[in-house]
Amino acid sequence: MRIAFMGTPDFAVPTLDALIGAGHDVAAVYAQPPRPAGRGKALRPSPVQARAEAAGIEVRTPISLRSEDEQAAFRALALDVALVAAYGLILPQPILDAPRLGCLNVHASLLPRWRGAAPIQRAILAGDTRTGVTIMQMERGLDTGPMLANWPAEVDGKTAGELTAELAGIGAELIVSVLARLPKLGARPQPEHGVTYASKIEKHEARLDFSGSAAEAERQVRAFNPVPGAFFEYAGERIKMHSAEAVAGAGAPGTVLDDALTIACGEGALRPTLVQRAGRGAMAPAELLRGFPIPTGTML
Repeated sequence: MRIAFMGTPDFAVPTLDALIGAGHDVAAVYAQPPRPAGRGKALRPSPVQARAEAAGIEVRTPISLRSEDEQAAFRALALDVALVAAYGLILPQPILDAPRLGCLNVHASLLPRWRGAAPIQRAILAGDTRTGVTIMQMERGLDTGPMLANWPAEVDGKTAGELTAELAGIGAELIVSVLARLPKLGARPQPEHGVTYASKIEKHEARLDFSGSAAEAERQVRAFNPVPGAFFEYAGERIKMHSAEAVAGAGAPGTVLDDALTIACGEGALRPTLVQRAGRGAMAPAELLRGFPIPTGTML
């Protein structure tokens, strides 16, 4: 098929690779514009843009798709279908209508649960035991379109980074399977019950909340690994917590209970297993405490 691929982050790269590997004609790739990155704040292309350019595919990085010129340029591609995976821009109706078979979305949840921007992190934060990938026919609503296929995956204590990589692989395999059966594959409406929304992650949400249960705090750690990184503050420094475990313990929430940096929560306690000071590498709590003491009894 003649395809436009629309995606931006690492999650979308396996899908692009799968389309190329399956022999589809990828007429153009759309990605978010390059962003400033690193200490020098030089513009850095997204992972999808970098991969497409390496494959010799035309890349387009419009700020918006609402202008008539952009929409005309999209129509001129004469597409069979457009595929979207974590692109980051709203597709106006003229874009949705342009491909012969419409636009399909690779969405990282089992719809209708976790429609929206951050389904992987929200699933972890909510304590879901299972998530997955849904291939959906796109329409004007937010992830409301009929479903063509889905595939489950276990959350099973994974970080957001680990789960993202797993779901990216599932999505890549699933979309190739779906394309092989289009247009004969029938779509089914999403159930009306069980709808939840995965709002965009805000940086302040990564501040560890010790007032709830240790299980909830541990889910914060996993949901924000690798970015933006769950953290607490002490002595004017922000300490990131990359991994932790919920353990038995009691005390005022936020109190350091022992020399292993175990922290009391509203229910149980959180024991970090990998932490990081600003400008340093990740390390075990014992290594952190040798150079940066946080005494027992400290309130974080």
